[in-house]
Amino acid sequence: MTESMYGDIERRALSDFTEQAYLNYSMYVIMDRALPFIGDGLKPVQRRIVYAMSELGLDAASKHKKSARTVGDVLGKYHPHGDSACYEALVLMAQPFSYRYPLIDGQGNFGSPDDPKSFAAMRYTESKLSKYAQLLLEELGQGTTDWQPNFDGTMEEPVNLPARVPNLLCNGTTGIAVGMATDIPPHNLREVVAACTFLLDHPTCEIEELAVRLPGPDFPTEAEIITPRIEMLEMYKTGKGSIRQRAKYEVEDGEVVITALPYQTSGSKVIEQIAAQMQQKKLPMVADLRDESDHEHPCRIVIVPRSNRIDAAELMGHLFATTDLEKSFRANFNVIGLDGKPQVKDLKTLLSEWLTFRVDTVRRRLQWRLDKVEARLHILDGLLVAFLNIDEVIRIIREEENPKQELMARFGLSDRQAEAILDLKLRHLAKLEEIKIRGEQMELMQEQANLQRTLASDTRMKNLVRSELLADSHKFGDERRSPIVEREQAKAISEDEMLPSEPVTVVLSQMGWARCAKGHDVDAPGLNYKAGDSYLASAQGKSNQQAVFMDSTGRAYSVTAKDLPSARGQGEPLTSRFTPEPGATFTGVALAEESEQYLICSDGGYGFVCNYGDLVSRNKSGKNVLNMPSGALVLPMQPVSNIETDRVAVATNDGRLLVFPLKDLPQMAKGKGNKMIGIETAKLEKREEFVAGAVVLPENANLLITSGKRTFTMKPSDLEHYLGERGRRGHKLPRGFQKVDAVGIERKD
Repeated sequence: MTESMYGDIERRALSDFTEQAYLNYSMYVIMDRALPFIGDGLKPVQRRIVYAMSELGLDAASKHKKSARTVGDVLGKYHPHGDSACYEALVLMAQPFSYRYPLIDGQGNFGSPDDPKSFAAMRYTESKLSKYAQLLLEELGQGTTDWQPNFDGTMEEPVNLPARVPNLLCNGTTGIAVGMATDIPPHNLREVVAACTFLLDHPTCEIEELAVRLPGPDFPTEAEIITPRIEMLEMYKTGKGSIRQRAKYEVEDGEVVITALPYQTSGSKVIEQIAAQMQQKKLPMVADLRDESDHEHPCRIVIVPRSNRIDAAELMGHLFATTDLEKSFRANFNVIGLDGKPQVKDLKTLLSEWLTFRVDTVRRRLQWRLDKVEARLHILDGLLVAFLNIDEVIRIIREEENPKQELMARFGLSDRQAEAILDLKLRHLAKLEEIKIRGEQMELMQEQANLQRTLASDTRMKNLVRSELLADSHKFGDERRSPIVEREQAKAISEDEMLPSEPVTVVLSQMGWARCAKGHDVDAPGLNYKAGDSYLASAQGKSNQQAVFMDSTGRAYSVTAKDLPSARGQGEPLTSRFTPEPGATFTGVALAEESEQYLICSDGGYGFVCNYGDLVSRNKSGKNVLNMPSGALVLPMQPVSNIETDRVAVATNDGRLLVFPLKDLPQMAKGKGNKMIGIETAKLEKREEFVAGAVVLPENANLLITSGKRTFTMKPSDLEHYLGERGRRGHKLPRGFQKVDAVGIERKD
């Protein structure tokens, strides 16, 4: 009994069944829900909404009707899915801030750029088709498309709409399928048509030539597109990429006014992001923030700088980098092609396939019209026979039992011609009607000849498609809204740069204690030091700069100058902030901008030039900058004025001096550097011979040589004798300076 009841059950492995079910679902989502068709650029739900509205008579010239009426028709006749998803698709096509060329003209609350999903319920809003939608529907009843049964087989719906322009590119689309997605940005209709007509005339052209006519997307907003043209060209070549858009602003009476936001950017969210930075004290240069947007100015966000000394461009650069005032949009030209398969297409392939679709559509339209003309001419031929033999025709109709068959046999008429004669009204038998028929016949024969010539000639067909494209472009096109502008990359202002910039002097003692004094007129050696401690080095700069300390092992440490204790006290030991190696001592301090350069060297005679930014380290253990020969120690860092004209003066403890161009040394971030002056390795390890000092000499600066209590000043002309190649031993200094303790420089004002 069990076998008889269940004998027809198909047995399948669960894994096979689930795999097939998932594949079926995937294909449905890809083909019938998420991806657009290349011909009309619409997904099925969008196509059904537009078609249902046209069937309801909701064209651009009609009155608006409740959106619920449209949604009900779409769900009941063509799209058996949820009403909320269907209505959301309708709303999207009506939002001028979402669609470049809206397909629906909405009346009521259809959302706002701040919150696109804040639209009213469909029982409150009203809608009808826009004028642009005419480009998708105008040729629908002219044999231009195939038809398919609806979901219950009671009526038919178009497989696609006969779009007169590449709506896919004009309005773009987004969709997430199973395993694939599409993100096509909107473009300008005139530019798209220009690319299409160029491709019609030059089928073998390159994508670079098309990109001249279609330089980039055109969003509904007036914000700037700042993606480099070479990146957009690459996007059109591969079908994938990204578009970066930046808000548009202007300065009015010292205030920054944002007048356009990137596509799909919420003004309220941008205001929240800026306000959050202000509350967190991360935006001290902004005093106030206002939203002055209204019906006349849809976007007007006012940023009030704290003073007129604030650079508006620098401030906006920071906001571009840290808020949605600058935004990227992914591009993925994944569409269902003419072969019915999804594929990511480049610009030329996309336009070529659409032109193939358009030419085929026009051909079907012309053939449909030709069939109509020939059918009418056939009828007119029969009517003329009737007029030429009017008496006989009347006799047959009055006397014969089967007048239709008799007419067909007597005059050699077809079934349709005989039917047309029998349907004639008496008033149409007048002589004047014969003249009208002959006139209509002549016009139709002329139209027939034109249609046949066009259908037989590829050139005439291309010319017709081109002229129609240009006419539609002129009628429905407009100027570009999103300007394509070359801009530098936005850079966020660091917290250190935002801090108040005050002149300070950082002081380092022999025992490694540091402090920060306000101003540059500080007598650093005369400050109060701990017992047994004394002045070692100082550096002048700004309070928001990083102070860099170098230790005897060649490691660099940094801290913001303002974070150091005040010079009113004796400071704090750097070992409380940093963790140098055991036995290491701090040898010097510097304070400068990150782009400035310094000479880093050891008393073993090696050195190199590096950027100050390369010395900055947020690590408590610092960063290894200088690798030193065995037995060598670090020399104080020396600022560089001009690497092309500065010279290096290197003096050894035994009284030798060498001067050479600074540009002979390499520029590095870290390392040992190159040999500056020759030092014997054995003597260096025993500390018998080493570099007593190395300085960078700007043009016209004097060199100071200190030996004991005496200091010898050497003018630039005195240094000519000591000029030589880098790495040489140098020349002996004059008598009395056979033992050098230190070197320095004296600048000339």
